[in-house]
Amino acid sequence: MSQHLKIIINQFLADRDRWVLWLPVFVGLGVGSYFSLNSEPPAWTGILIVLAAGLTVYFRRQNFIVLCGGVVIIAIAIGFSAAQWRTLTVAHPVLQKRIGPTTISGRILQVENFENGPRITLEKIHLAFLAPYEMPQQARLKLRGNQPDFAPGQWIKVRGVLTPPPAPVMPGSFDFQRRFYFMEIGATGFGMGRATIIQRSDTGASNIPISTAVNLFIAELRHEMAEKIRRAIPGAIGGVAAALMTGDRSGIPKSVLEAFRQSGLAHLLAISGLHIGLVAGLLFGGIRTIFALIPAVALRQPIKKWAAFLAILGAFAYAVMAGATVPTQRAFLMISLVLMAVIVDRQGISLRLVAWAALAILLLRPESLLGASFQLSFAAVIALIAAYGFLKERNIEQDRTVWWRRPVRYIAGIALTTIIATAATSPFAIYHFNQLAQFGLFANVLAVPVTALWIMPWAIVSFLLLPLGLAEFG
Repeated sequence: MSQHLKIIINQFLADRDRWVLWLPVFVGLGVGSYFSLNSEPPAWTGILIVLAAGLTVYFRRQNFIVLCGGVVIIAIAIGFSAAQWRTLTVAHPVLQKRIGPTTISGRILQVENFENGPRITLEKIHLAFLAPYEMPQQARLKLRGNQPDFAPGQWIKVRGVLTPPPAPVMPGSFDFQRRFYFMEIGATGFGMGRATIIQRSDTGASNIPISTAVNLFIAELRHEMAEKIRRAIPGAIGGVAAALMTGDRSGIPKSVLEAFRQSGLAHLLAISGLHIGLVAGLLFGGIRTIFALIPAVALRQPIKKWAAFLAILGAFAYAVMAGATVPTQRAFLMISLVLMAVIVDRQGISLRLVAWAALAILLLRPESLLGASFQLSFAAVIALIAAYGFLKERNIEQDRTVWWRRPVRYIAGIALTTIIATAATSPFAIYHFNQLAQFGLFANVLAVPVTALWIMPWAIVSFLLLPLGLAEFG
């Protein structure tokens, strides 16, 4: 073995604490390799590679290079298999040609109330001209004009047109067909005239599967919450408030939504680290404070661990309410690991935490790797943890005797966070959206403190008052 190779191996061995950080990278390579194929490979491809590499590693484990190479191949094959398995498990009928005008009936799964009319997602669809094996499981319809007050769980019928999911407008652009495929939406279209509600919600019926009943209940609760917010706060402000609390952006006018994007504040509307972190943090601090006020409990019980566990439950409920998008899943997984570290008396915030969160998402939702949400979210988080870890190692001291240093450092921290996150996400933003926020630094310095210190705390109070019917007082 040459001297240079020995040096590389020794350096590699010395850095063994960081080996786990490469695991989601190799799994991601496997996911990406599957989605780059032009045709579907045999279902056993990934499993066969895993078995072959595993046997090679087992019999040649004394050879360090073979061992490392085998582990890398196994990780790539696992990512490939996860993507293939996910693709096969969500397989569903996709409409092959335009149908209509005809009568379309089904049960509402989701309602989005836009300025120019609602957009609804239907399941249990019935069409007169399709056989059951050709029927899409779900379809998304855009309606216009005067429509009833829709809610998830209602059965409706409407005259309309259905078409196959749209193809990319040009090579390399956003692929709606792939997105709708993994959302299990097999058709899109539009309604003609006013829809008719033929049956109210049947969420509580005994013949509905538990999973369907739970999904409809959550969709109804989210829709009802968003509608209450928009009724209490009319106009664009109510739409923004509903987006911050429930993740439903449909009530935000296009001009306002575009202003958020241009100013670099669109991340505030995505239920991600800021929102989940604030919910978990405020619940953790509030519950721990309540326990601390009871001496018999505070002096005898691990109230810090109790508060961490209850904060995880609260963050999970909020994540489900917000639709559990990729940024929400990433944020929940990370904050849960941090709070679990509190429970087991370990340090939680590190790049390992990001690696495990990324690995979980890649295995459960491998298609998210190709989306802007996954790429922007993890690019920002990795850059922020790495940068602040570097600063922490420099042991920068702060003078706590001067009162004004803390708020100044807070504002400076927001500015630094914005610069780091913008630098990390700019390549992805330019690639996906062909634009870059020009005023992100100034906008975030003003908007983030207001959101973190005023808006979101009151939003949490509203959620806590929701079971009592007093949410509007929050």
